[in-house]
Amino acid sequence: MQGPQSKEQMEDSDSVAISLAKAGDSDGFRILVDRYSRGVFRLAYRMMGNEFDAEDVVQETFLRAYKQIDHYESRSSFSTWLYRIAANYSLDLLRARKRQQERQTTATDPDGIDLLDVLPADVPSQDRMHYSNQMKQHLRKAMAALSDQERTAFVLRHFEGLSIEEIGDVLKIGTSATKNSIFRAVRKLRGALEPLMV
Repeated sequence: MQGPQSKEQMEDSDSVAISLAKAGDSDGFRILVDRYSRGVFRLAYRMMGNEFDAEDVVQETFLRAYKQIDHYESRSSFSTWLYRIAANYSLDLLRARKRQQERQTTATDPDGIDLLDVLPADVPSQDRMHYSNQMKQHLRKAMAALSDQERTAFVLRHFEGLSIEEIGDVLKIGTSATKNSIFRAVRKLRGALEPLMV
C-alpha cells in the first residue's frame, strides 16, 4: 500500500493527467476531478455557506476547467489554478445573491432593519444550541460583510491552508496586498464576533 504522495509527486502525476486531458482523454480529466473535488467543495462550502451552492460551484468549476484545460500553463500548480476558478465563480454567485437580496430588502423592508441587528447579543449560558446558531448567523453575516478579496484570502488561508504566495497567485495580487487582506479580514471578523464572546 502506497503512502501519501509528496507535493512534487502529485504535480508530476497532475501533469500526466493534464496532458491526457489536453489530448482529449476523459480518463485524464477524471483523475483530476477525483483528486481535487473534495478540496474545491470545501473551499466552495466555506465561501457560499451551504451545500447546494457549493455543489453548484464544484460542477461549474470542473466544467470551466475542462473547457479551459488547453489554456492551463504550469506556471502555477493545477490546484491553485482550479481554486482561482472556484473562488471567482463563488464570488460571482455571492455578488448576484447580494444584488438580489438588496432588491428584496428594498421591496419588503423600507427601513432595511434586520432583527439580528436589534436583538441583544447576550445569551444565557444554558442555551448552547441557541448560542451556537447565533454565532453561526453572526459569522455568516460578518463573512458576507468582508470585501470579495478579504473573504477569499481569509478562506484560502485559514480553511484551506494555502501559503501567502499561493493566495496571491489565486487573487493575482502581491504578497503585501495578500497579507493585508488576511489581516483586515481577521480584524473585521474579530470585531463582529466580540459581542458574542461571553
